[in-house]
Amino acid sequence: MINIAIFASGSGSNAQKIAEHFQESLNIRVSLILTNNPKAFVLERAEKLDIPSHIFNRETFYKSTDVVDVLKNNNIDFVVLAGFMWLVPGYLVEAYPNKIVNIHPALLPKFGGKGMYGDHVHNAVKQAGEKETGITIHFVNEHYDEGNIIFQSKCEVVENDTPQTIAEKVHALEYQHYPNVIEEVILKSFKNS
Repeated sequence: MINIAIFASGSGSNAQKIAEHFQESLNIRVSLILTNNPKAFVLERAEKLDIPSHIFNRETFYKSTDVVDVLKNNNIDFVVLAGFMWLVPGYLVEAYPNKIVNIHPALLPKFGGKGMYGDHVHNAVKQAGEKETGITIHFVNEHYDEGNIIFQSKCEVVENDTPQTIAEKVHALEYQHYPNVIEEVILKSFKNS
């Protein structure tokens, strides 16, 4: 069994879609959900899905290896970021080389980097007059949104779109593609290891 840990900071709608995707899988499962936000709704989702969760703070994340210890103690093989807002520290990237993926709500390299998340991205896309946007699924390194791109999917931005309607289109792409791409990456990664 390949065990996935999901890191999320907020609602956790993507985390739930991913967990549900793997519920029937015979070889992959979401085994742990981690958050830096003790009030995150993702914790309620984890409880409903009967997935253990772990809460950590900034000091623990950046000044110790406690989070890696938690992952290793839970036999985690692969890490997924789903709405996780903090930069992943080097020790975690080194512990899981090419085994941490993230989804970004734009077509990288456009609209990426520090502070570019959620509505900030959709507002920037609208203000720039872009004709398309989408999602980028990429490996995680020690820099925001700079890891190798695995997959992108596009959607049209029309003149009367608002940041809210753009967000809805992007969320639909996330739900449609992220679980499947994670599965493909995991199967390829563990077939070759």
